[in-house]
Order: sequence, then structure tokens, then C-alpha cells
Amino acid sequence: MDHYAVIESALLYIENNLDQPLSLESVAGTVNMSKYYFHRLFSAITGSSLNNYILSRRLNASLQFIQSNQLSLTEISYLLNFGAQSSFTRAFKRQYGIAPSALRVQNMGIPQVPMPPVVRRSVKNINGDVVTDFTLTDFESIRVTGIAFEVDLADDDYKTKIRSHSDKLLQDIDKTVSGPCYVIYSNCQPNSTRFKVLFGIPYDIQINKPFYFTIDVPQLFCAKFKYFGDLLEIGDVLKTDYARFLKISRQETEDSHIELIQTFDDIHNLQSAFHIYAPIKKLPIDSAY
Repeated sequence: MDHYAVIESALLYIENNLDQPLSLESVAGTVNMSKYYFHRLFSAITGSSLNNYILSRRLNASLQFIQSNQLSLTEISYLLNFGAQSSFTRAFKRQYGIAPSALRVQNMGIPQVPMPPVVRRSVKNINGDVVTDFTLTDFESIRVTGIAFEVDLADDDYKTKIRSHSDKLLQDIDKTVSGPCYVIYSNCQPNSTRFKVLFGIPYDIQINKPFYFTIDVPQLFCAKFKYFGDLLEIGDVLKTDYARFLKISRQETEDSHIELIQTFDDIHNLQSAFHIYAPIKKLPIDSAY
């Protein structure tokens, strides 16, 4: 069974039927799957419950009606199956931080978000729960040389900042250098969204420019995940995957200054599949999966 095709089909059905009653039974029925297994699969692959996803897409669809000013808020709430206008208003304000009436009066513009793509990664079934596939393994110690910088995930430009520094390293190294590369995220303080990042390669390169460093990454016991696509575009899914992994596998995070390691097989192909290593505590063998 192609799980991704199943979820993609379900997302498309939802997108095309936001004006219709949508339930777990009805959506699961369109992909010929039991509602119980579909519920687990949908949550594992999208990182959201079906009800929350449908609510979010209905609110997203409401933006064009509010901003076109052609329908009343009551008409919009019934058109998109919210029922009472009060329910629509509460949900809208929760998601966007402003009431739909205020959005219309202030003539503000909130862009609609396209239907999200399905993040491709393998899944496994653990005691009836569907979770992103993982391996418990050692990340061997390694020396990495590269460019270091800081990012704040609360800033809108953090993705551009990471990509620009990655491009800079590729421009500064010898074009004959090939092989793996690493993106190391570290030193996130409690209740902070700031990370130190090093984008580097396992070579003893000498680049006499600011912000280039060589660091020794110690051996770490990790949960290893494999993804396809851009880490910067799957961040929310990764956070959900990791939280579900910790809960279902009964593992615990390691108290390490290194938060996450992203590895690519080819520094010249950063759109390829990659692995994520997340440090965890090494528990007794009989408690590990």
C-alpha cells in the first residue's frame, strides 16, 4: 500500500469538499480504509488530527470570502460548515489572532496557504500506533569544518539565512570536494527559539575567513530518521514525529548541547534524501525497540 498516495488522495478530497460535511468515516471511506487505521495513519503522516486539519483548511478557505466582501459572515460560516457564526468567529480568531469582522473592517490581507504537500518518509506500526520509521544507533564521533552562524526560528527570514550560508560554503570550498555534509543545530536555550548552526564537511579545509570553524562532534546515541525533501519545509512535521516517537517508544531525550544533526550523502545535492539524528538517552536493551 502506498501510504503517501492514500493521504494525498484524502487531502485532495477534503480540499474539494470543504463545503460538505466531512467526518472520519466519510474521508476514510473515500480511500477504502477502516476509520481506525486511517485515523492513525493520517495523524502520523500529516502531524495533525483529521478534525484539526479540516478546521484549518476551512478557515484558510474562508479568507477569500471575507476579503472579497461579497458574503456575510453568517453566510460564510454556513457555506463552510461551521454552523453558527459564533463558532466560526472563535475558530478564526484562535488561528489568525483577529476576528473575521475586524479583518474585513481593517481591510487587512492574510494570504491563503496552498494545500500542504505530504512529507515522504517511511512509517512503522508499533503496538497499533503508526509512527515515523526510526533506527536507534550511534552517531560516530567526527570532525567537521564549516561556516557557523545563528538562527532564530521565530524570525521569518531564518530559512533564507540558512540557505544563504549553505550557498556561501559551497562557493568557498574546492569544487573537487565531494561526499557527505552535515548541518549541526546546537545550544538552544530553554524557552528559546535561537540555535547555533554549523554547515560543514568532514574535511580539514583551511578557509581564512570570518565565521569558519572546525568542531569535534562526540559520539552520540541517537534516533535516526530518514526524510525526502527540504528540512526547512518539514520542520513542524519533524517536531510532531519526534514527539510521537518519544511517547510511543518510551525513549528520553539526551541532555546534550547538540539538538539535531542533519546529514546528506552528497554536498552538491542538498535536495536528496537525508537523515536526521536526534540525541536520546541509551536505555537498557530490553526496553528499546
